Amino acid sequence: MEEIEAVMALAALAQAQRLRVFRALVGAGPQGMTPTDLSALLGVPGSTLSFHLKELTQAGLVTQERDGRHLIYRPALLRMTALLDYLTAHCCQGAGCAAAPPSAAASTSVCCPTPGDPA
Repeated sequence: MEEIEAVMALAALAQAQRLRVFRALVGAGPQGMTPTDLSALLGVPGSTLSFHLKELTQAGLVTQERDGRHLIYRPALLRMTALLDYLTAHCCQGAGCAAAPPSAAASTSVCCPTPGDPA
């Protein structure tokens, strides 16, 4: 992933409603969801949802497919993974990351050594 692509993806996710839409689609997985289902799940009006789906699609984070009269929106999981890879490419200054020790905070998934800490 190039820097400009990462910026576009992050900009699309830097809005609360769009982030909620994207997370709902990731939760649905490859089967995706219709706008009607998304609207009901998130309590977002159709016109607002349409705007957010367009932004996520333009950023390459969501795909759209027509199934008869319905549109199915799916998360672009490979693109999401590429964004995560881009963001973590230089994690821990290339030293590699280990699993967090059990005593670490629950929200921490990796533990990068800090300067001066024994490895």
